[in-house]
Amino acid sequence: MNHRLSRRSVLLVTVAVVAVLSTAVMALGLWRDGAESHTAPPAPSVTAPTGPEATATRTPSTDSQHDADHGRTATALDRSAPTKVTIPAIGVSSALEGLGLDRDGVMETPQDPDLAGWYTPGPTPGQQGPAVIAGHVTWNGDQSVFYRLAELTAGEAVTVTRKDGRTATFTVDRVEQYPKDEFPTVDVYRNIDQAGLRLITCAGDYSTTERRYADNIVVYATLSHTE
Repeated sequence: MNHRLSRRSVLLVTVAVVAVLSTAVMALGLWRDGAESHTAPPAPSVTAPTGPEATATRTPSTDSQHDADHGRTATALDRSAPTKVTIPAIGVSSALEGLGLDRDGVMETPQDPDLAGWYTPGPTPGQQGPAVIAGHVTWNGDQSVFYRLAELTAGEAVTVTRKDGRTATFTVDRVEQYPKDEFPTVDVYRNIDQAGLRLITCAGDYSTTERRYADNIVVYATLSHTE
C-alpha cells in the first residue's frame, strides 16, 4: 500500500509540474512575429561569448555606476508597474506597454514597434523574481526597439523607471541565443531569490512560411542598484 501511495504521489507531482511548465512555455516561449508579413532582414545574433567569462575582455563602459555595482545584488523593491526602460549601451530609451496573453495563451507582442513591453502577469522590475520585458527586433523590414539587444555584454546596465518614482538598475549577467523551439522556459520564468530581469527579442533568419524568426535572444540581468 505504501508503494502504491508513493507512486500515485509521484504521478500527481509529475502531472502538476508538466502543467506549470506547459503554461509557462505558452506564456514566454512562443512569441509570434506576425508583424513581418512578407520578408524581413536577418536579425542580429550573439556572435561572441557574453557570459561571465567575457567580462574581463569586454570594452570598458562609460557608465561608472553600473561598473561599480557589477557583482552586487540590491534589496528587492515592492511591486510597482514599470513605465520606462533605458539601456545606454545600445541607445534604448522606451516607454513600456503592458503585455498579457492572447486567446491562444501566447505572450502578446508590443503593438508599437518602437516600444518595449512588460509582461504584466509576472513580477515588476525590481520586485523579487524574474521580470520580463520584450520588444521587436524589426517591423516591416525596419529596425525596432530591441534591434541591437544582441550587442549587450556582461556588466552593462539596464535601468527601469517605475510608477512609484523609484528606479531599478540591473547589471547584465549574460546574453544567450536559443532556437525558438528550444526556448529556455525554466531559466526565464522560474522563481529566484532576488530581483532579476529578462529582456527578450528575436534573432537569426526569418521564415516567410512560418512568419517568424528562427531564434530568440534572452538577456539575463540582476538588480544591482535602486534609487
